[in-house]
Amino acid sequence: MTRRISLTQYLVEQQRQHGRIPAELRLLLEVVARACKRIAISVNKGALGDVLGTAGSENVQGEVQKKLDIIANEVLIEANEWGGALAGMASEEMDGIHVVPNRYPRGEYLLLFDPLDGSSNIDVNVSIGTIFSVLKKPSDRPEITVDDFLQPGSAQAAAGYCVYGPQSTLVLTVGDGVAMFTLDREQGSWVLTADNVQIPADTQEFAINMSNMRHWAPPVTRYIEECLQGRDGPRGKDYNMRWIASMVADVHRILSRGGVFLYPWDRREPGKPGKLRLMYEANPMGFLIEQAGGAATNGRQRILDLQPTQLHERVSVVLGSRHEVERVTRYHAEADR
Repeated sequence: MTRRISLTQYLVEQQRQHGRIPAELRLLLEVVARACKRIAISVNKGALGDVLGTAGSENVQGEVQKKLDIIANEVLIEANEWGGALAGMASEEMDGIHVVPNRYPRGEYLLLFDPLDGSSNIDVNVSIGTIFSVLKKPSDRPEITVDDFLQPGSAQAAAGYCVYGPQSTLVLTVGDGVAMFTLDREQGSWVLTADNVQIPADTQEFAINMSNMRHWAPPVTRYIEECLQGRDGPRGKDYNMRWIASMVADVHRILSRGGVFLYPWDRREPGKPGKLRLMYEANPMGFLIEQAGGAATNGRQRILDLQPTQLHERVSVVLGSRHEVERVTRYHAEADR
């Protein structure tokens, strides 16, 4: 029987043997992973735990909150604020930042998270997940401000997500490849099940919400129409479409077998650059995808190079198999010219 490595052992080896992460970051990632275990238990209980349905409130984006959105947000805050590794946190479900209270020691890191991505799928038992991003606090000033969080994705110290599906899987990068861990419920631990994950450069699978096709910009329409023409069209091969309406589940599929995910700008809300959040979704997922050999752009520019100006900034997203992302990005450049 193959010896399994726990998340703790993996992180200790990253710290001691490879010198890739400091002890404080290792401890932070272990706390986040434990919080994800608690969220996984709540998700799995479903109706038995009275966690389904809406909470009767809205988040800062004006979206109706589910009960599990609030539960997951509270679990992540409570688990992380007292550990000593963090100076502050920011969440898609909160208006502003959460500074670690003075009664706890403050560390050198900042944590950003989408506590429950794909929450529209909660009540229909489809895979959902938690996405997180870790940044280094940029200054020695004791006060923590929103500006401290407004760093490009290239500055991330670590990023990951947990997908709650048939198995609960934690996917993590500390800047040296992507590793996947599966929750062993009997042992209560995260166990390494895939290391050095790589996305194939070519694919025959795309993920996009086709119901919005009439609202897309011409470069996106051009790309999808070519895919739909199959082997008789300019691409010379047949494509399959997948769309789960849960970014974490769609990205997990791409990391597992390749593909391209698009959530582009469209004409329904022309004043907004996109739907997904740069800080809580696009940056951590872009970091993971690049570490697995893929690419992530907003259609014109590498996502990790974007300089955020707002905590809840939105962005257009194209990520996945490198050659497909490059093609979509080239189509935007040609249209701009």
